[in-house]
Amino acid sequence: MKKEGDLPVACVKWYDFTKWLLERVDGFPKSQRFVLGARVSDAALEVLELLGQAAYAAKGEKRGFLEAANTRINGLRWLLRMCKDRNLFSNRQYGHASMQMEECGRMVGGWRKQVA
Repeated sequence: MKKEGDLPVACVKWYDFTKWLLERVDGFPKSQRFVLGARVSDAALEVLELLGQAAYAAKGEKRGFLEAANTRINGLRWLLRMCKDRNLFSNRQYGHASMQMEECGRMVGGWRKQVA
């Protein structure tokens, strides 16, 4: 198994972002935790799994995982916007999440170009 220092930075950053995001989702009202919160959590965890699979995949297989992760990150952006609009995130939390996703998205895009 790869050590954390051997993993691509995108994996480590997304892991940290997902941890932060799951803590925020835990604070959602019960009525939204099982609707919107579950979708947000599932999307973030799916990206984490895809990035992990890309990190360990053979060079020729990485691109598919990275494209799927990028697509899922874009979908998560819309879900987080909905959370903000429903007042489940403060403006500050939404800003933090947007910056983290933007940074990770750029890293995944660069990684994808590198393996092409």
